[in-house]
Amino acid sequence: MTERLGNSDELRAYLKEYYPNKTFEILNYGFGSTNILSVVDRLEKETFYHRAFRPILDIDFDLILFESFGYNPLSALPLEEGLKKQAESLSSAIRLIKEKNPKAKIVFVATIAPSKTKYGFSTVKLSSEKRAEWAKERMVYIENHIKFAKENEIPLINIYEKSLQGGTGNLLYISDKDYIHPSPTGVYFISKEMAKFIFDYGIY
Repeated sequence: MTERLGNSDELRAYLKEYYPNKTFEILNYGFGSTNILSVVDRLEKETFYHRAFRPILDIDFDLILFESFGYNPLSALPLEEGLKKQAESLSSAIRLIKEKNPKAKIVFVATIAPSKTKYGFSTVKLSSEKRAEWAKERMVYIENHIKFAKENEIPLINIYEKSLQGGTGNLLYISDKDYIHPSPTGVYFISKEMAKFIFDYGIY
């Protein structure tokens, strides 16, 4: 989901509106089809996704926006075990960041909600029941991410709740190419919410 933000041009543009005299370097470490269990390696090791990426903890960053990996749930595990693993991985990541870069601000991002009726419609052949099941599983992981943020007093950009319409994802924000990733409107919406939060929260 975060990979779809690309070079973050939309986010830069919104930040420019709030901070006309500042320049931001934004690094997108969102890799498609990776789950939460990959996060520690991404923090500590050089990783490869189309190109080499430096370990995140080797970078002197001011702010890290941490998405849920909810669209790549740990489906091989029973749900409760998967949610526990998600929370454990988040705890490990937060601890490492605080140890290596204690001045950095950590903010969680809950991305747009999936559609229970359309999830993966143009990509995966599923029954309507299975499609809803897949969407609900992803929603549970995103909601677990939100819960972790609240319980640990981590600032949260809750795009997920703002993108719900009648208990399911608003199709305005979901690509009609695959009914999974953000649409262009979704990318602008995510970017706008991120920039507004950064400004409102007084991060810079």
